[in-house]
Amino acid sequence: MTPDEIEELFTRESGEYLFARWGRPIVPIVFGVEEETLRTIKGAFEAVVTLAGHKMAETDPELGANCMVFFFREWQELLEVPDLDRLIPDLSPLVERLMAADANQYRIFRFDEDGAIRASFIFLKMDKELSKVPAETLALSQVVQTIVLWSDSAFRSQSPLALAGEKTILRPEIAAIIRAAYDPVLPGAAQDPSHALRLFARLELPQ
Repeated sequence: MTPDEIEELFTRESGEYLFARWGRPIVPIVFGVEEETLRTIKGAFEAVVTLAGHKMAETDPELGANCMVFFFREWQELLEVPDLDRLIPDLSPLVERLMAADANQYRIFRFDEDGAIRASFIFLKMDKELSKVPAETLALSQVVQTIVLWSDSAFRSQSPLALAGEKTILRPEIAAIIRAAYDPVLPGAAQDPSHALRLFARLELPQ
């Protein structure tokens, strides 16, 4: 990875460089799946959080759970989730936009005062396309895209995952960026593109 390639991963379509990582332990909760799938998703969280050198917890003192994952069949189902409209203002217009765009996934982030990630909401509409994706692959992909705030176009042309034989793994360069992003010396959030140079200096790629 070059510094320019790293910068591109955190540069939004608007041209703004915007990076953030979690500033507090991650407490995931998953809705709409069976126990086996729940274990798979929790396992993906544990693997990626360990890779980052970050922490998970049983509860967030302020929010209870701070990373909510929703699986459902139709976007309208979100409007029936009790109190979700309190957590996500303008939920109804958002659902209308996602329906109009025929989207099958969406992520929302909330931030602390210092810009670090405070909470996230992951919405997965299990249409025909997503239903074909193995649970392990889907879980790993979503957790990777939630562990830091990537650009809105970061993985549009190439997935953060790759195949190693029959196993789906995290691309080594993406894993290296995640590890670098959680270096304690670096800030929890950054808006200056020079931050990409600091990430580059900390990359540990396999030889």
